[in-house]
Amino acid sequence: MNETIGFVGLGSMGVAMALRLAERGFPLRVWNRSPEKAEPLVRQGQARAERPEETAATGGIVVSMLADDRAVTKLFGANSPLLSRLGTGGLHISMSTIHPETSRRLAAEHRAAGVGYVTAPVFGRPDSAAAGTLWIPVSGSESARGRARPLLEALSRGIFEFGDDPGSANTVKLCGNFLIAAMMEAQGEVAAWAERSGLGAEAVMGMLSQTLFPCPVFQNYGKRIVAREFQPAGFRLTLGLKDVELAVAAARAVSVPLPLGSLVRDRALAAVNSGHANWDWSSLTLESRVGAGLPQKS
Repeated sequence: MNETIGFVGLGSMGVAMALRLAERGFPLRVWNRSPEKAEPLVRQGQARAERPEETAATGGIVVSMLADDRAVTKLFGANSPLLSRLGTGGLHISMSTIHPETSRRLAAEHRAAGVGYVTAPVFGRPDSAAAGTLWIPVSGSESARGRARPLLEALSRGIFEFGDDPGSANTVKLCGNFLIAAMMEAQGEVAAWAERSGLGAEAVMGMLSQTLFPCPVFQNYGKRIVAREFQPAGFRLTLGLKDVELAVAAARAVSVPLPLGSLVRDRALAAVNSGHANWDWSSLTLESRVGAGLPQKS
């Protein structure tokens, strides 16, 4: 592809995704609030923008991988310099985990500016982004999804279409993250139970992950939880807490109670308040150890 792609948001996931796109032949113009985060890309010959709007060309494509609803709205809301510069025929591929209603509002504002909007949040960690093996639900207008597809294919091993409603893919992402968080809570409780019973949490989790739950997500988080290896973080606890809170709010918006969501939110909040904000979000399971009277440290 000869067209230069704008990319804003170079956290651990964003930089891995941008590097993958560059490796696959997409020329980039990148921006991050902390400029030093762009260095790995600049060293590879990609252009660094001084301001977010400088990533955009009129009628071009900008990808965003930002932390939360506020950050996405600040950069891409109505009358923002970046949205104005994209202009008629432009496309914004929003890959952040945000509330479905935020995506719907942004899509309407983009439409008024003549800009397409695609929602494409991702499942996977930075190593999956680097390898191009993310799973990506996508929603938005058919034409916008078609234009976004070559970039998404470069990042993923599977793309799942969820129609024209721009909020749909965000709902799918929040459903997935809610299930992971609920799974980790259950794993933490079982690990504490096994340890207090003298069975050895590693042996119990090892058997269950090979028999009843033989899937990578269960296996990988189970190993972290049993070993209490929460640093370096693959996904920071503060971001996990944000996603669980979004899930509870999004479910409430359609009159669906999430009692497990409320429990996991409180577990994550307690772990943040215990000083684990920048640990991996699986550290929310330490609260099960506290309740069982077990030591928190590895």
